[in-house]
Amino acid sequence: MLPDTLLSLDQSLAVARVITFVDMMAVAVFAISGALVAARREMDLLSFIFVGTVTGIGGGTLRDLILGARPVWVTQPDYLVICIVASVITFWAARLLSSRYRALVWMDAVGVGMYAVTGAQKAAALGAAPVVCVLMGVMTAAFGGLMRDIMCGEKSPLLFNREVYATAAITGASVYLVLRAMDLPVEVQAAGGFCAGFGLRAGAIIFGWGLPTYRRPARPLDGPDRPDPT
Repeated sequence: MLPDTLLSLDQSLAVARVITFVDMMAVAVFAISGALVAARREMDLLSFIFVGTVTGIGGGTLRDLILGARPVWVTQPDYLVICIVASVITFWAARLLSSRYRALVWMDAVGVGMYAVTGAQKAAALGAAPVVCVLMGVMTAAFGGLMRDIMCGEKSPLLFNREVYATAAITGASVYLVLRAMDLPVEVQAAGGFCAGFGLRAGAIIFGWGLPTYRRPARPLDGPDRPDPT
């Protein structure tokens, strides 16, 4: 019985380490994407830090609050330090990029793939149903970027672009849950979910993949035209 208990403890610690590592990487990537938007808007250093931090921890904060957990950055201030450092580095490095928007789109794609996995991981660890885990993955991946674009006055937030975005997060979270149900190593679960989410988003960026959009009908929705009574 003791070896089984120790094995279960080792597995739990391995899962926790992978979740923490991927989560911190995602925070850094999204903080950089937030700082890149601040660079496009030619903001000052403090604004870089603020936008980068909100982008980095925004989705995870909403996820934790909905799941009834304390936001991770409250108990682990390292997350805030990561956001600040990533934002400051981007403040000085962004001017070296030939296209800040292109860098933003690709950093955001990496963040979507990572956060789709960590959001689903956190929900699954708390015993949430699979559909809730997928929703938490999407929320974690999308909310920080949405707040970033709203704060910086972006006319077309990336979340609402025609190209696949939320669908990529759904795919990444779903693939992670399938691999988790197959009881594969936790590293394989995380890598598979990330590759699925990032791969779909990358394909959308390169090839312009998108879901069907609403088309205004030829006739009014409330019935046929009526003659003007006048």
